[in-house]
Amino acid sequence: MRTSFSRIAWVLVVLGLIAGIFHALIDDPATNDVIYLAATILLAVGVVAGLATHRPSVATWSFVLAIAVFSTTAQILDGAGDGTALRIATEAGFLAVQLTLAAALLIVTVRRSGASLVRSLGDGLIVALGTWILIWVLLIQPSIDAIVEPNIVTGLRGVTLATSTVVLFLLVSLLFSDANRTPAVWLLSGAITLSLVGDLLYALDKSGHLSVGTRYGNAPYVTSLFLAAATFLHPSVRGLSQRGSIRLRRPVLGRLVLTTLALIVPLVVVSTMDPQDRLDRVVRTVSLFVLAAAVTARVIQAVRDNARSQAVLVELAQTDPLTQLPNRNLMLDHISDALEQSWRADRRPTVLFIDVDRFKNINDSLGHGTGDDVLLAVARRLRNTIPERAQVGRISGDEFVVLDPSSRTTGDAMQLAERVLAAFHEPLQVSQGDVFVSASIGVALGSPSGSVTAEELLRNADTAMYRAKDAGRNCIAVFDDSMLERVTQRLSIETALYRALERRELRLVHQPIIDIQLGDVIGFEALMRWEQEDGTTVSPAEFIPIAEETGTIVPIGAWALLEALSHLREWIDRGVCPESASMSVNVSPRQLHDPNFTSAVNEALTRSRIRPQQLWLEVTEGVMIAEPDQALATLRRLNALGVRVAIDDFGTGYSSLSLLQRFPIQRLKIDRAFISGIADDVSARSLVKTIIAMADALGLDTVAEGVESIRQLQSLADLRCAKAQGFLISHPVHPDAMESTLAALERFTNWPKLR
Repeated sequence: MRTSFSRIAWVLVVLGLIAGIFHALIDDPATNDVIYLAATILLAVGVVAGLATHRPSVATWSFVLAIAVFSTTAQILDGAGDGTALRIATEAGFLAVQLTLAAALLIVTVRRSGASLVRSLGDGLIVALGTWILIWVLLIQPSIDAIVEPNIVTGLRGVTLATSTVVLFLLVSLLFSDANRTPAVWLLSGAITLSLVGDLLYALDKSGHLSVGTRYGNAPYVTSLFLAAATFLHPSVRGLSQRGSIRLRRPVLGRLVLTTLALIVPLVVVSTMDPQDRLDRVVRTVSLFVLAAAVTARVIQAVRDNARSQAVLVELAQTDPLTQLPNRNLMLDHISDALEQSWRADRRPTVLFIDVDRFKNINDSLGHGTGDDVLLAVARRLRNTIPERAQVGRISGDEFVVLDPSSRTTGDAMQLAERVLAAFHEPLQVSQGDVFVSASIGVALGSPSGSVTAEELLRNADTAMYRAKDAGRNCIAVFDDSMLERVTQRLSIETALYRALERRELRLVHQPIIDIQLGDVIGFEALMRWEQEDGTTVSPAEFIPIAEETGTIVPIGAWALLEALSHLREWIDRGVCPESASMSVNVSPRQLHDPNFTSAVNEALTRSRIRPQQLWLEVTEGVMIAEPDQALATLRRLNALGVRVAIDDFGTGYSSLSLLQRFPIQRLKIDRAFISGIADDVSARSLVKTIIAMADALGLDTVAEGVESIRQLQSLADLRCAKAQGFLISHPVHPDAMESTLAALERFTNWPKLR
């Protein structure tokens, strides 16, 4: 329905333009009367249909009815004859139309524009005053001198034209306001503009200044009637007198052009046409004075608005929009000022970098609205906790900064940090209830020599905060230079890791896994090594966690999987190991959460021609704790392929027997921490025995890691552990050295003693 009315409205616009052109071109009064009558009837139908369908406000249809009555009455009287009384009544009718139209426009403009109307009133007033001066000089004053018509008729026409300038003023104010201009606003503006053009032509003709034929004078009215009908048929008329939404781009250029023309054109006309009498001189003087005052007021208003806008922009650029605290840029300015002033009073400004622990959990569980409430509560708590000399800002997310410009020693800094940390011991009050949060705080002090910059001091505090995170959260860490060295080293590793794969700096070494009772090599574990181009070796303990955090573990892991299986295929084809030998590859939680991981495993098995049963994927116990459902789904898909799963470093993490039973696991790898003391420590031996018994009860295979002595191997054999790996059997070796390594293992003479 709304779409249909919208299309009909735009069709009427086109028809109105065509009808107006025909009315001006056809020199047949009867035909023109038919066109005018059809336009009037169409307006009545459009108004009734629009009011019945769209139900605009009472004020809208009341003014429409009044305008229609006054306009129709004036048109009838205008065609009834040339008597003075009829002329007076006609002009009174046209004046009533303009007054009603002005009142209607005033209500629409005020309601649609709201507070933004003030900014457009000045432009409207300038345009209206400029138009009034032109009307006075070109129409009203010559009519008074010529005495073409009775003074009362001329006076009424002058008042009508003056009222038209008010209508024009309101129309310009409506169009130049900040409210969005709907189709109904545009259609109504077009109808009013054409009506004013018709009024101007009518005034020129009646005053004798210009002979305007009826067909030309009524053509704008015809099109105006069509546009008015389209206005009320368009669905947007429902909100014509309601508050409009603010548009993003204001018509600055249009305002400038129109107001400039409204100022220049009247001045040119006044300067080129001398005053006719004293009244003319007075009217011109007063009008120009008012116009100059309006222009001056508009300029002052524009300057004030610009200054206000600049102040708002500066505030937005330096203030956090949520908490209204200083943002990063402003806090850096405060820190810089504190550092510049510190040498005079022998001070060491302190920066506390505060991060709310596990804030992501609040957003994920309670929603971002509650998260914002928590941040606001944290901001209030910090403002109430720190001394008046200190400043607090929010620099991003859940990170806050406190600056104490007056501290002198590390003790002063720690006292403030402990005060802030203690403030988090009490719950935060938010609309959803009490919420407990903790914080990690990094502390950095300005250098006594004044060599540290604001950016560096903030970075140092940030670095110390991450040390507090690593220490277990909810604690304080004070920056020292060694922290920066570690951060720099980590950044260097992180940067180099992105290209380590394409530079072929990564390689795999393999450690054999033996059957303890038989002494046969039944499989291998692939271990990753990184040797950079300059010969520097990076420990897996350093680069693997970084790879997991940055996500580079996904492509690196896919490469390692294919590389390890390719090595196994090569050894099988060369007869280095049995056809049934398996390959164990470590898998990180990040890989299990990758939706393409199962496809990567399947592709590696296909390309290497290794059966799925020969691949063991080793995961840590933490996989069963962090997002277990997602990891479980991935492991079950892999299990369905035939791939087997092992728990690596079993016993060192949090183990839930229920999760252990729920996950598709076929092997437990006992951590070296238990194996190292198995020969001499009764407790360690008992723990290993318990793990093996549990694995047997669950039907799981067991592998002991880190076997380094014969006694450890003998103890494992006594406890009936199935398999083992470690330095006693073999160090991790290069793939090319695997053949000689396995040959050496065959000559190992201690296996009979174990049996």
